[in-house]
Amino acid sequence: MQSIALVIHVALSIAVIGLVLIQHGKGADAGAAFGSGASSTVFGARGAASFLTRLTTVLAVCFFATSIALFYMAANRDTGSGSVTDGLPVIEAPASDVPSVTVEEDAPAATDSESGAADTDLPKPAE
Repeated sequence: MQSIALVIHVALSIAVIGLVLIQHGKGADAGAAFGSGASSTVFGARGAASFLTRLTTVLAVCFFATSIALFYMAANRDTGSGSVTDGLPVIEAPASDVPSVTVEEDAPAATDSESGAADTDLPKPAE
């Protein structure tokens, strides 16, 4: 429903832009007074101004109605807050056969016989 309203909204916006660009400006009436007014007699004595103005008004009202409808749809959609992974099935890991290693606290640390230091990967200090 929202995508249909969005397509109608875009079509209405293009139509309103086109109608506004087609209409004559306020300065066009001055040119008609000096003899070039015969070009707008297709729509009657007043020309196309009243027809295009009414059509623009109707399309603008429809544009605002679709704007409000799209706002209402966006504000009331039920998406919920969560992660994409919330919908995935839960897979439990198999139990491991490897025994766990426990460290006794009372066991003495292994020492190097020469320096009396604990086993380490660091080089011996120079004396």
